[in-house]
Amino acid sequence: MGWHQELLVGFDLETTGTDPREARIVTGAVIEVRAGEPLGHREWLADPGVKIPADAVAVHGISNERAAAEGEPADRVADAIAEALVSYWKTGVPVVAYNAAFDLTLLSAELRRHRLPSLADRLGGAAPAPVIDPYTIDRRADRYRRGKRNLEAVCAEYGIVLDAAHNASADALAAARLAAAIAVRHPKIAALGPAELHRRQIEWYAEWAADFQAFLRRKGDATAVVDGLWPLRELTPETV
Repeated sequence: MGWHQELLVGFDLETTGTDPREARIVTGAVIEVRAGEPLGHREWLADPGVKIPADAVAVHGISNERAAAEGEPADRVADAIAEALVSYWKTGVPVVAYNAAFDLTLLSAELRRHRLPSLADRLGGAAPAPVIDPYTIDRRADRYRRGKRNLEAVCAEYGIVLDAAHNASADALAAARLAAAIAVRHPKIAALGPAELHRRQIEWYAEWAADFQAFLRRKGDATAVVDGLWPLRELTPETV
């Protein structure tokens, strides 16, 4: 039985912005999935402690008023999400996140911001793993396919229903189902164990980043830099 037929944990954050080192958590979801069916589900709503920009509200639909009235303190939410994810990693269960480098970097920045133990601290110094990122895997497995690679587009490519894009629970469930669908279409991906697949994604992401950076520089942006670290980017001292 391949990893895609075993327990997977979908994870997603909806946030105040697009820079993972500066944006704050607004909602988060962790959902257990086996054979495409949800088994258990946790969701959080945070008061991010900063104003949610109008363009972010337009994406996920959480207003400043609702976050302030109903949201838990940001530090409590970040801590709870980190503990949930770590509990799965400690037992070897893969965490599935679409564009994992965004969500895990943002969570890590929030932990630092609130002076909470990092993911590595909670794992006894180990890196968070295994992580399965359908964004990174699909881009490698079907690299010549044209078109968008956002969650909605890739779900459509693999026949995964995404009823409520940018709802954390819907996106987390879709990511887990999408990971399994990619494995079904690409048996070489299914044949890799979660630990080996994690290692391969580190390589694949770095290769993609180097290629994309070279492309941007050929197009005239001589100083373009594309971060090639996956699934967790480095946090700078300024990340507070």
